[in-house]
Parts: sequence; C-alpha cells; structure tokens
Amino acid sequence: MGVLQGATELFPVSSLGHAVLIPSLLHWSFKQSDPSFLPFLVLLHLGTATALLILYRHEWLAIIRGFFVAAVRGQIQSDTERLAMLLLVGTIPAAVLGVFLETRIRTLFASPYEAAGLLVMNGVLMLGFEVLRRRAERRGAADGSSHAEQEERFAQAERISFRAAALVGACQALAFLPGISRSGVTIGGGLLAGLRHQEAARFSFLLATPVILGAGVVEVPQLFSSGVPVGEYAAGAVLSGIAAYASARFLLRYFRSGRLDPYGIYCIAAGLISLALLHFSL
Repeated sequence: MGVLQGATELFPVSSLGHAVLIPSLLHWSFKQSDPSFLPFLVLLHLGTATALLILYRHEWLAIIRGFFVAAVRGQIQSDTERLAMLLLVGTIPAAVLGVFLETRIRTLFASPYEAAGLLVMNGVLMLGFEVLRRRAERRGAADGSSHAEQEERFAQAERISFRAAALVGACQALAFLPGISRSGVTIGGGLLAGLRHQEAARFSFLLATPVILGAGVVEVPQLFSSGVPVGEYAAGAVLSGIAAYASARFLLRYFRSGRLDPYGIYCIAAGLISLALLHFSL
C-alpha cells in the first residue's frame, strides 16, 4: 500500500482511488470502512509530503522566508513572496472543504464502486483539460501572439493571478473524492491558468505539501490507539516517500514535453475494468 500510494499520488491517476480499489479487487484484508483506514492513508501521504519537501527543500526555505517577510512588510516585492501568497490562496479551498466535509469524505472510502466511477470521471477531466489547453493556444495564435510570446506569458507559476491560484485550489479540493487525482486536477487547473505542463506540475507539487501536512495533523493522531500496528504503517509511509520522490523526478522530466492524455485514457480504462471486475466478483 505504501509503494502503491507513493507511486500513484503524483501521477495524475488518483492514489486514493487506487487505495480503495486495489484491496477490494485483490481481496486484501483491508477494511476501507475501518476508522483507522483514512488516518493510515494520510500517514502514507505524509511520506509523499516528506519526499516533496526534500525535493523542493531550498525552494520551500525561500517560500517560508518570503511569506513572513511579505506579511510583516504588508507588501509583495519579489517573485518568491508572490509564490508564497499564491500557495496560501490555493490551499484555502481544500482546507475549508476538508474541515466541513470530513464525515462525508470518510463514507466515500468504503465504496470501491464509487471510486471506480470517479476514476472514469478523472480520465474524462484529464482529456478535457488538454482540449481546453489546445483551444486556448489556438485563440492565442489567432490574436497574433507569436509562439515565443505565448511561451513567455506564463512561463512561471509566480506570474499567475491570485484568481487563477484560487481556481487551482478549488480543483485540488475535488481530490477529496477517491478516484479524482489531486495532481491531475491541479495540473489541469494550472494549464487553464496558462501554465505549461512542467510549470503546472511544479506548482501542483508545491501546493500538495501544506494540504497533506494539515491533513496529517488532523488524522494521524487517531492511529495511536490499541491494536493499530503503527510501526508497520510507518514503514509503509517510508516506502511511500521513496516511491513519491522517484515519481516526482520522473514527472518533472516527462512534462517537459508530455501531456495528460495518456493518463486520461488509462483512468477511463482502469475505471471501467474495475467496475466490471467488481460486478462479476459478487
């Protein structure tokens, strides 16, 4: 489960969807309805967050410093300070919905059927994001913008608007649904905001860290109860972090020229096959 979560969290294929589906399809002893299941998944996500902190350690130090400098000064004067505030704006939607919808979210983890259906929806979203991105590029070409101008317009996440950051944050909130990929919808939101794939992935990976750490503060303490194998769960988190680090390094290279379409096709196929297997296994 740790390797599965770490390998699928940053790929736009929904780690939560796989975490709900795989145990059901393979008849593992996991009970998604168990009160410790969601805290266990959050612990695995903390492994992912740790990997991202290591990958972006220098950038995060600058972001944290920029946040406090801008907050004390009351004015944004550098790209790093602006990025810090953009990440804050992007984090708010998921934080608010996570607090108010926690009970409803827990019930979704007990339904592999819903996870499979949402995985199909995730695939449709990935394909839709690419269609909208290409349409925006055609509009840019039609208004006389050169290719170089289009590339330069939103070359860095620091240049997007705060409204765009809120849009990406709203997309991130969809990932509370098992089957909807957090990285997929935030990368897609970044594309809609005008970012190229690689920079949208960078913003997505940075945006993941505060949300995962916040969920960890809320959920992980619930694991420290009698009968819960915390040591085994912690080992899973370590494996999750190793797999996530490798995934992040791969994806940042892949998105230099790659797109979301292959993952969209995979999610649609995986969701439909899972629905069929679940139906015939009853």
